[in-house]
Amino acid sequence: MRTLTTLILVLSLAAGMQAQEWTAVKLNRTITHPQPMTGLVLWPEEAESRHSTYGSTIQLEFSYCLPCKVVTGCTSDGTIQYDWTWFDNLLADVASRGHQLVARFRYEYPSGTDVDGKKGTTAVPQYIKDRADYSETYAKNPGGDGPTYYADWSNLELQRFTKQFYTDFAQRYADDPRLAFVEVGFGHWSEYHIYGTTLQFGTNFPTKAYQKEFFLHLTSVMGDIPWLVSIDAADDSYTPFVADASLMSLPFGLFDDSFMHKTHEIGTSDGYNEECWNAIGKGTRWQQGVCGGEVSYYSSNDQKNFLSPSGLYGHTWAEQASKYHITFMIANDAPRGGVATPERFRDGSMATGYRLKVTSCETNATTTRLTVTNTGIAPLYRDACFAIGSVRSATSLKGLLPGGQLSVEIPAPLTVASDLQVVSDHILATQEIEFEASLEGTTAIAAPNANAAGTASPRYNLSGQPAGNHATGIIIVGGKKISL
Repeated sequence: MRTLTTLILVLSLAAGMQAQEWTAVKLNRTITHPQPMTGLVLWPEEAESRHSTYGSTIQLEFSYCLPCKVVTGCTSDGTIQYDWTWFDNLLADVASRGHQLVARFRYEYPSGTDVDGKKGTTAVPQYIKDRADYSETYAKNPGGDGPTYYADWSNLELQRFTKQFYTDFAQRYADDPRLAFVEVGFGHWSEYHIYGTTLQFGTNFPTKAYQKEFFLHLTSVMGDIPWLVSIDAADDSYTPFVADASLMSLPFGLFDDSFMHKTHEIGTSDGYNEECWNAIGKGTRWQQGVCGGEVSYYSSNDQKNFLSPSGLYGHTWAEQASKYHITFMIANDAPRGGVATPERFRDGSMATGYRLKVTSCETNATTTRLTVTNTGIAPLYRDACFAIGSVRSATSLKGLLPGGQLSVEIPAPLTVASDLQVVSDHILATQEIEFEASLEGTTAIAAPNANAAGTASPRYNLSGQPAGNHATGIIIVGGKKISL
């Protein structure tokens, strides 16, 4: 009995010593492609036509989305009725190419014909348009962009619907990995302006009071879906944002739909865009909200040339992406210009967003611990974590700032270095979050498994020695033999 007790005590002591001994793991990884939820962006039609050459250079596609395409009516108790087929088909199409969607719902689109074939028709659901108390206004050619109808913001049902729509949308798509980000706003293209039209609050544009009500509501219902507003929301002639601390504290991101145009920067003409970034971004907006947009169309050559090594209007893409901590940027016309070869397009995508690097990795019999930094220009905005097989760390990589450092523990030993992965419920099964590592250490070996006869294979420690030999009364602890 005493011998058995001694054996149990020694085994317990050995196991405890073994569990406490940390071994550095040899780990070598490289980042080979644009990371999920980052990079340059194509529209679905362009992405489909160029998939064989540019498909692997992007992770995201962009599309305007129309509420009227998914709303079929409203019951007497106010319940909105939906048929989400149109939007689901869009998500499925984008995902079929291994990409995620950046969606922007809108009401007004000058000259747009995608609602009913007529120019400038709003995307307000038909059941609202059919109401006797709903009346849209019209502008023949605002800002030279063509015929435009405007949603009637005096209508209480439109106000109610707009809030309820995002509630219902978020409940359905919050956990859908096909959706990356959502852009929101009011006015032309939901870009927070109606240039060329006389602004009439409560008629062709929502009042500032309603805007505040809407965005506070949006924050309460969107959950983990990152959402962005136009940098034009910095213009206090349209919005209450900059003057309202409660709105400025919300976790929204920013999109800039004329990025890198000729007068974008302060010091080159009026610098309106940079002034907007400064006013609503305060230099730190990117730390909590996604920053993106679209390369300028002010000149037909802007998108075609912005990836030129010499830059555009005195600034290179890498410089501007870093300055504004860009995570994604629409560049649909870039492949048509000759400058943006697939290789250069890939490099342009990889100059955005986050970039993970493991700077230390060690393991013992029960746990693996890492030190991780972000060498990119922006954080991850959705949860992701390191994992070994099916065992995940409880520590999310979301919000790790560039240059920041994070300690991560995974409650599992790392026996095969290649088993260490980054996983996320917010990316497609076909996507992979990569990381960099160049670490010297003890090479990890395969974990024990059953042999062909069904007998458990001997257990090994990280140095490759048998971890126990109970038939002879000897165990290995830290590479040393201990007799029982």
